[in-house]
Amino acid sequence: MSERFFLYDESEDTKTRFVSFMGESQRFDLAITTTNRYYGKKLVLNMQSSRYAIIGTDDLDEEGYVEHAFQLDEEDAQELREFLYEVI
Repeated sequence: MSERFFLYDESEDTKTRFVSFMGESQRFDLAITTTNRYYGKKLVLNMQSSRYAIIGTDDLDEEGYVEHAFQLDEEDAQELREFLYEVI
């Protein structure tokens, strides 16, 4: 068996905020992780759909990004986007 080649293997203390809120048509259960990686962006996990994305304000401004990343329709994505603008 060959030796495993790691691109990186590091540990880091992170801060994670768990938030649950009800939108007009669906519930959002999120874990928002702050880390020194990803150039100041946050790792956002939607535990209801098992979808996640690395998000900064530039991503929130990009048309269709939230819809695609979290597989949401336009209305649900806008609710999530509005919340994320508050925390990112």
